Amino acid sequence: MQQSQTYRGRSREYLTKAFKELEDGELTQASEKGWGAAAQMVKAVANERGMDHSSHRDLILRANELTRETGDREIEIQFDIASALHRNFYEDTLDPEAVEWRLEHVARFVDRMEGLLRSE
Repeated sequence: MQQSQTYRGRSREYLTKAFKELEDGELTQASEKGWGAAAQMVKAVANERGMDHSSHRDLILRANELTRETGDREIEIQFDIASALHRNFYEDTLDPEAVEWRLEHVARFVDRMEGLLRSE
């Protein structure tokens, strides 16, 4: 449980930093922190449920499993949007509006995933 709360806290911290980086015009950093916020929240839920979450592939699989479990397709869709932010960290192809749009989806994703935590 404690580790899940650590992941949850990091997720919120990264999300806050992502919007600050966006405001400062640091798009690749905003993108990576947005991805980190989503990834940490998947780790929080996965950890609480005893699911492996040690690799990038594991995070994708956990998001897909949570989509099937809940019937909520937005989990998978929003996690894919977060993955686009991760790609942008390396490729730097998204403009400020595109990064902001994706960060807004990540914020909703984080809220959605937080609702799946038993240790809220």
